[in-house]
Amino acid sequence: MNEHVGNDRLGVVTAPRTVRIERILPGPIERVWAYLTESDKRKKWLAQGPMANYVGGDVKLTFYHSQLTDETTPAEFKKLEGTSNEGKVLRYEPPHVLSITWPDGGQDSEVTFELEAKGPDTSLRVTHTRLASADSMVMVASGWHTHLGVLIDHLNGDKPSGFWGNFERLRKEYTQIIVE
Repeated sequence: MNEHVGNDRLGVVTAPRTVRIERILPGPIERVWAYLTESDKRKKWLAQGPMANYVGGDVKLTFYHSQLTDETTPAEFKKLEGTSNEGKVLRYEPPHVLSITWPDGGQDSEVTFELEAKGPDTSLRVTHTRLASADSMVMVASGWHTHLGVLIDHLNGDKPSGFWGNFERLRKEYTQIIVE
């Protein structure tokens, strides 16, 4: 059975203002950890920038979505190109748990990445808590879902495609689940 079947399933709301997405990623846990914590690898699927390797340290994620795939960035999101999220490391337990603060609507939300070895692959659970609103939950769920798709493509050695097309499709689907 192919462990990667279902890697596009929607995330779920697990508590108020909380979304969780789970994936099976190709490759060993140490490789996936590197794609979370090392800027040169993380920029290929999410954002570049320094991340401290200790609790209380700084995180700065600078987003260049135009560099993730060949698609043109929609006008609505062009203003976000090159913007940065600044936060703090809340948990740093290599290579199993990374938790950071994430700015959201004037407050800090929290993102936790939990990794577990599954044979030659890695189980990844992304839980984003303390989100400001239902609209924020939709954007965050759509964003994580789309970014994780790009990560899986990179880990498989494939060229990522369709970031914005996927994001727009997913935003509609998550709106139905979260807002309606």
